[in-house]
Amino acid sequence: MVRTLGVAVVGFGWMGRVHTQAYARVPHHFPGLSLRPELVAVADEVPGRAEEAAAQYGFAAAHRDWREVAADPRVQAVSIAAPNFLHREIGLAMAEAGKHIWIEKPVGLTAEDARAVSDAVTKAGVQGTVGFNYRGAPAVAAARELIASGEIGTVTHVRIRLFSDYAAHPEGALTWRYERERGGSGVLGDLASHGVDLARFLLGEIEALTADTAIFLPRRARPTGATAGHTRATGGELGPVENEDYVNCLLRFASGARGVLEACRVSVGEQNNYGFEVHGIKGAVFWDFRRMGELGVSRGTSYQDQPVSTVYVGPGDGEYAAFQPGSANSMGYDDLKVIEAHHFLRSIAENTPYGATLADAVHSAAALDAMSRSAEQGAWVPLA
Repeated sequence: MVRTLGVAVVGFGWMGRVHTQAYARVPHHFPGLSLRPELVAVADEVPGRAEEAAAQYGFAAAHRDWREVAADPRVQAVSIAAPNFLHREIGLAMAEAGKHIWIEKPVGLTAEDARAVSDAVTKAGVQGTVGFNYRGAPAVAAARELIASGEIGTVTHVRIRLFSDYAAHPEGALTWRYERERGGSGVLGDLASHGVDLARFLLGEIEALTADTAIFLPRRARPTGATAGHTRATGGELGPVENEDYVNCLLRFASGARGVLEACRVSVGEQNNYGFEVHGIKGAVFWDFRRMGELGVSRGTSYQDQPVSTVYVGPGDGEYAAFQPGSANSMGYDDLKVIEAHHFLRSIAENTPYGATLADAVHSAAALDAMSRSAEQGAWVPLA
C-alpha cells in the first residue's frame, strides 16, 4: 500500500530546486517505494522566490518565514537547503516539531551544530538524511565493494581531490559563503566535507590529521541585492574574505592507511574535478566525478607494470539499475540527489536509516574542526 508524505523545502536557491526535482522523480525511478512525496510548502526569505517556486513546481503553500513550515501539520518531512548559519536553528525546530529532515551538509557551522541537530533528531525519533551525494554514485559503491573484498589488498594510501573554480573570479560577490559568522568555514564546509565523507565511506574512521589552509582572494565586493548561487558583483564596497579558499590535509586512518585530502574553490581551469585514487598492496582503484560511470581498476599479481583497466558500472552497482538498463549509460549529478531522496523516504517508510545520516555529518564536521585547529597550531590533531 502506497501512502502520501507531505514534504516541504526550506531555502529555494539552486539546491532547493534540486531537492524539489528529486522528490518529483523518485516515484519514477523507485516505483516500489511505499511513500509518495507531496509538495506541501516552500519557504524562502527572498521576496517572490517562494511564490515562483510554488507556481513552477506545484507547492500548495509559499512562505517567507520557515517557521510557518514548522507549524504546518500537513508537513511531515522537510528539506533544509538554507545557508549554513541557519542549519542548526531550522534543524532543531523541525526535529522538535516531529518532522523528518533531509539537510544539506555541513549541517551548521561547527561540529557542535551538527551534533545538536543529530541529538534533536534522535530525541524526536525522526529520520535524518544528509546531502553527501557523491557516496551515492554507483561507481563509488562499486569501489567500496572492491576495496572491502580485498581485490586490491590491504589499502596503503588514498588521495582525495575536490578542485573547483566557482569562486575563482575576482568579481565573485562577497556573500554569506565568505563570512565566518554565516558561512563558517569556506572550502572546508563546501568541498572538504564531501572529501571526509568519501574517505570514511571507503576506508573507515580517520584517527588523526594535520592540515594547512590559505585565502588566495582576500577581498571581494559586497552584493547590492539578493543573491543565488555564485553571483558576481562590481562596484560594491570591498570587504574581507574570512574563510578558506584552499586546504590540504594529511590523514591517518584507524586501519593504518595514510591519505591526502586537497580541496580548492579558486582553481582556475578546474570545473568539478572531484575524485579519488585508492592504492593497496596488490592493486588500485581510481574515480573521477566527471566520468561518473567509470572506474580505473588495477588488479592482478604483477605488482610492477601492472595495467589499469577501465570498468564501466552497470545495473549491479549501487542504485544504477533504477536509472539505466545497461552498463556505460551516463548518469548525472541530479540523479545522485534522486538517490538521496530515495534513501530519505525509505528511511521514513521503514524507520531505519539508509544513506548518509546525521552521525556521518557529525564525523565530517569534527574532522573539519580538527583541520581548522591543525592549521592554526601547525600540528597533528587526533580525532576521538
